[in-house]
Amino acid sequence: MTVLCRLLCVLILTLCGSAAIAADPPALPLPAQAATPATPTARLVVANRTIFIFRTAMAGFTPEDRAEGARKRLDAVLSRNGAQHAGIHPINEGTQVMLDGTLLFLVTPTDINPLAGDTTDSVATESAEQLTKALAERREQVSPRYLAIAVALCAAVTLAYGVVLRGLFLLHRWVGRRSTLALSRHLGRVKVNNVRVLDADNYVRFMQHLVNLLIWALRLIATYLWLAFVLGKVPYTRSWGERLQDYLLDVIGGVAGSIVNALPGLVLVAVIVAIARLVMLTLGSVFKRVGSGELQVGWLDQDTAVPTRRIANVVIWLFALAMAYPYLPGAQTAAFQGLSVLVGLMVSLGASSIVGQGAAGLILMYARSLRKGEYVRIGEVEGTVIELGMFETRLRTGLGEEITMPNAWVLSNTSKNFSRAYPGTGFVLDATVTIGYDTPWRQVHAMLELAARRTDDVADTPKPYVVQVALSDFYTEYRLVAYAAAEAPRQRAEVLNKLHQNIIDVFHEYGVQITSPHYIQEPATSHVIPREKWYAAPAVAPDDQP
Repeated sequence: MTVLCRLLCVLILTLCGSAAIAADPPALPLPAQAATPATPTARLVVANRTIFIFRTAMAGFTPEDRAEGARKRLDAVLSRNGAQHAGIHPINEGTQVMLDGTLLFLVTPTDINPLAGDTTDSVATESAEQLTKALAERREQVSPRYLAIAVALCAAVTLAYGVVLRGLFLLHRWVGRRSTLALSRHLGRVKVNNVRVLDADNYVRFMQHLVNLLIWALRLIATYLWLAFVLGKVPYTRSWGERLQDYLLDVIGGVAGSIVNALPGLVLVAVIVAIARLVMLTLGSVFKRVGSGELQVGWLDQDTAVPTRRIANVVIWLFALAMAYPYLPGAQTAAFQGLSVLVGLMVSLGASSIVGQGAAGLILMYARSLRKGEYVRIGEVEGTVIELGMFETRLRTGLGEEITMPNAWVLSNTSKNFSRAYPGTGFVLDATVTIGYDTPWRQVHAMLELAARRTDDVADTPKPYVVQVALSDFYTEYRLVAYAAAEAPRQRAEVLNKLHQNIIDVFHEYGVQITSPHYIQEPATSHVIPREKWYAAPAVAPDDQP
């Protein structure tokens, strides 16, 4: 309660100070012809209410002299204990403010601001109304009956205010305890594979701070209402209470008006979002059927269905945002527009590389140069494509490695696809050996083909074949080309390993060394192969050969 009392004292002093300042309306700008020299203004104040502000001198009397004369005339009229009826009387020089038929002061054209739409009659009428209120409050200040009623009402309201604060205190404890238990119980049920994924402590602290903020906001509102009521019941401070009440009503009216004005725009935003969502769901169902192979739509196939759906979703939401932007509350303010420009500038400067990667990914997808599950070689990297994303491509080498490559780098390098030599799943593999010229090439062909047939995962169709890719200075280079029907990335490494093992075994079996001889001098014996040894085992001579 000590902290609360201090808070109330500070709030009362602040509000009283602000109300005292607000009690004096700001000085209106003078017409151009009276702007120089500047003359200090003077106020006529009755019962803590500003009745009129004298702004210019008249007939040699300064504003202070005019205000002092109005006070003396007012005191003289009040001393007669008349009806205290305020009124106005227009004359050529301006408008007179009267009390019980006696002139108090004159409102001249130089005392008003015509640019704001003021006239001497309107300003004088307002001054008369303020004078009537001030005189009524002046009479109430000396009325024991009214003061007793005001004190009783203020005491009752203060008691109700204390009850409200106590209720808010109890409500604070109850809501804090119940929210903590409810969050802990419900968040504990959020599990993935029997593992809790949410930390309840963070949400509990957030809820506690939120409840504290709401309770203190209610306390301040209750304090504001109590203070406005109490000040309004005291005659001397009634003008302050009226200003507090008017300010609260203005705030509530402004908030309500803003909400009402924003409702049509929010309804249009909701309609635009609903239409965009419906279009996106409709296109999503079409792309889903294209991706599953149920539907064939011209250039759109299973490989491009997913990226096309993502692009379509982005375009739809950007179009919806552009349509809904003018109807968002605050969209026309300078702060909102400046923030939009700042975000756009940050995206354009900071996301250039991201946009380039995304464009490269789209080119790879729509060019269909790579597909998921294919075995490829990109630059010096070789493996099976496990993901072809918008910004990166991932390969698995089958040797315990997973390689991630930016799409821009993939697009700028030469890629070799080993999975498109023949229709269906699988890939092409090759093995290269270099053998000296003293070994019959037909025998080398036969041994390599035999090694391919002994490898289980090498397909019989298409049939493996051998080509001589180079006739070097010291040896011939032979390359075995075969097709494997294996699909898993690890199997290609195993198939190639088995093929190499079988090649070594076959060459050892037939006594042919897999070496590449380099000569320093002419050999003692000729390395020319006689015709009868052209078809050494396991080679088989065709029937038409002698």
